[in-house]
Amino acid sequence: MFLCGNIASFFFWVGSIVMLALGTSSALAAPSMDAVPLSDDPYLDGDVANDPAWNSALAATGFVQVRPSEGKSASERTEVFVGYSDDTLFIGVICYDREPEKLIISDGGRDSITPEVDNFAVVLDSFKDRQNGFVFSTTPGAVQFDGQVVKGGVGGFRSGGGGFNLNWDASWDVAAQVNEDGWSAEFAIPFKSLRYGGETVQDWGINFHRIVARRNEVSFWAPLDRQHNIFRVSDAGTLKNVSVPRQRNFKITPYLLGQSRRGGTLADNYESDTDWGLDAKYMLTPSLSLDLTYNTDFAQVEADDVQVNLDRFSIFLPEKRPFFLENAGQFSVGNPREVELFFSRRIGIGSGGIQQPIESGVRLSGKVRGSTNLGLLHMQTQSINALAGNSYSVVRVNQELANRSSLGAIYVARQGEGDQDYNNTYAVDGRWGIGDEITVSGYLAQTETPGRRGDDQAGSLRVGWNSQAWTNHAAYSKVGENFNPEVGFLRRSNYEKFDFMIFNRTRPSDLWGLFELRPHMYHRSYFDTDGYHESGFTHIDNHFEWHNGLEIHTGINLTHEGVREPFEINNGTFIPAGEYDHKESQLVFMTDRKKALSGSVKSYIGGFYGGDRVAVETKVNYRFGDAFTAALTWSHNDIELPAFAASDGNSASVGDFEVNVVRLRLGYSFSPKILIQALVQSDDRSDLIATNLRFSWLQAANAGLFLVYNEVDDDSIVGAMEKRREIAIKYSRILDVLR
Repeated sequence: MFLCGNIASFFFWVGSIVMLALGTSSALAAPSMDAVPLSDDPYLDGDVANDPAWNSALAATGFVQVRPSEGKSASERTEVFVGYSDDTLFIGVICYDREPEKLIISDGGRDSITPEVDNFAVVLDSFKDRQNGFVFSTTPGAVQFDGQVVKGGVGGFRSGGGGFNLNWDASWDVAAQVNEDGWSAEFAIPFKSLRYGGETVQDWGINFHRIVARRNEVSFWAPLDRQHNIFRVSDAGTLKNVSVPRQRNFKITPYLLGQSRRGGTLADNYESDTDWGLDAKYMLTPSLSLDLTYNTDFAQVEADDVQVNLDRFSIFLPEKRPFFLENAGQFSVGNPREVELFFSRRIGIGSGGIQQPIESGVRLSGKVRGSTNLGLLHMQTQSINALAGNSYSVVRVNQELANRSSLGAIYVARQGEGDQDYNNTYAVDGRWGIGDEITVSGYLAQTETPGRRGDDQAGSLRVGWNSQAWTNHAAYSKVGENFNPEVGFLRRSNYEKFDFMIFNRTRPSDLWGLFELRPHMYHRSYFDTDGYHESGFTHIDNHFEWHNGLEIHTGINLTHEGVREPFEINNGTFIPAGEYDHKESQLVFMTDRKKALSGSVKSYIGGFYGGDRVAVETKVNYRFGDAFTAALTWSHNDIELPAFAASDGNSASVGDFEVNVVRLRLGYSFSPKILIQALVQSDDRSDLIATNLRFSWLQAANAGLFLVYNEVDDDSIVGAMEKRREIAIKYSRILDVLR
């Protein structure tokens, strides 16, 4: 039977977690407030206290800390006001501060807010389903941050495909100012940028958080336990009496693109072209949207980070293209970055990162009948060079149930140019919330590929317990040898995996200035379906965090690798078949990230495939005021491997090599909507130097003027020139047809 084998240990851990957590609950009473109609729209300058438009609104106060002093009142008073007009939801906040000169403000790039800067955020659960929401945040410098919460905020990802989708961008405005009493901000969020039910007057879930960075202080309006953040919409408060308009939303976003290229196969010649395309969005209901795209282009998207693969399995590169990131979490099924049944990066990006033109696409996504999530996607790509055109289809249905629970199904299909050129994936998935702290989740999937029949299933079952002091889980998964989700991501195949984690958070009352201790243990093991132990990893660690922001992580790793066939780990360097058991020490040092200058060092020293490895990653961050940021990262691997004999008795490989990756990020913000960003990367293993320069003048969300320059020096590509250069100018504008 499927999902069988040696699972006694898995159910032991499952039983232990459930027995420990059943009956525990630390939920506190959630507050409520009224949304009030405003007679006049606020003048959006950030001055809440002196704007008469807010006179009729009542202040929400009484913020409670989760750190550093959990359960105590916030050190500074915060007042929040919520009102609305016929077409806009307004939020005003006054963040009192006795020392406004000590505010820590980030650079002005959109979505650049981190916990190390002063900020205020609101989450809106506009369906009040206690599982989904929209997050809006800002700083004293009026930086915009927004994203989508799905699946109760559980998933641990930030780029689409889990509990929080950072790359969801809405059209909204914010203004902020600093004064002698602290700082204040005003949000203007059009109802068109939100999704909600069909009633005229509604109650929404809502919560606010505020960070006072210099004190390492995080507080919430609706109190939360320390293990949670603002994505925990199940414990949010209530916003009453929101009078919403009937949605009339039809937006068209056309673009014009000019490109010029030189290098590679073009030799000394230039190639220039112009192009155009458009996206369209139509709200069928207040909760269900239809998106169309024609001749889609993503010239403005940031380049991928260079990654070095030192094992025999696939690496994961995240999706960054805006069209695929909206509602991405609703299409997510599987285990993030290990088995993802739908991975949108497979559409329009071939092997090696080659762009494949997307002719057209359509997506229907949102809610029907209040608690059913529906997602339909169809995309068509063009043929280019050796890459054949394909059509891609996804159908996703997810029914939300009580207490963070849900049941869903997904179908993913790729159809090529021939009758036998296709791939289908079918799956069901579910999540069951038990009390406030236990979550049971899993999926069952099967693929259909010509010539690959039998042993084509995959599945997973996971039980997690998340309390104030403990975060534990036990999980079992299995992937068949012929399981082949071609429009998904599969890091490895043909395995059974067991993993568990025991993670504790302790806050000493008075111990050497320590804020928190986090001792933990994690273990995972992969077995071939015939029982061969292919990989094992045991991590024993403790995190020391001080009140001054200093962190030190100390750990030891016990590793096992069973290699059945030799593989090339570096140019001309092979790992022979065999079994390798090693120990590795780990040390991480991080300075206070709230300082203008901060840094970190991560080091790993130990055995590696019969030899030794010393790995060091250093990162230096610098922030100058609220405009300029810089981050320099250096990753170094020094590997010594013994020579081994080939089948003919001769020396086959001498394995001493070094790998260095250097990454420099620069950003300068003239304003929250006008910024310059640079990414320069170097990889000495592939002799790669890549430069990505972007100038953005945003109108709203991902629309505006973009000037992008790319340069790649890649000596590893046979026949390529020393350098390949590309410059692109793209202009897009959102047109509100039904304004």
